[in-house]
Amino acid sequence: MTQIIKMMLNLSGEIKSIKILLETFHKTRLEKFTEAWIDGQDVMQVLHISKRTLQTLRDSHTLPYSRINGKFYYKLSDIENMLESNYSPSKSARHGK
Repeated sequence: MTQIIKMMLNLSGEIKSIKILLETFHKTRLEKFTEAWIDGQDVMQVLHISKRTLQTLRDSHTLPYSRINGKFYYKLSDIENMLESNYSPSKSARHGK
């Protein structure tokens, strides 16, 4: 029963993340660019990280960014690449179970 609750909470979090990404993607200000950019606040919401963690990702060159007038912007594709490069499949997925 506890596992089902955990799975439901994880699924709920993933759905919220997808919703945020879709809302961000559809913002009219981003539709003018060939590639979508989002600001730091959106990145923190999507990844569920703090301002300090986001700064660490920038400082360590883990997540590329653009800075305009003190505000940071990030390409969605760079965020996806960062997540993919740090992806670690579960043991069952690695062993074909």
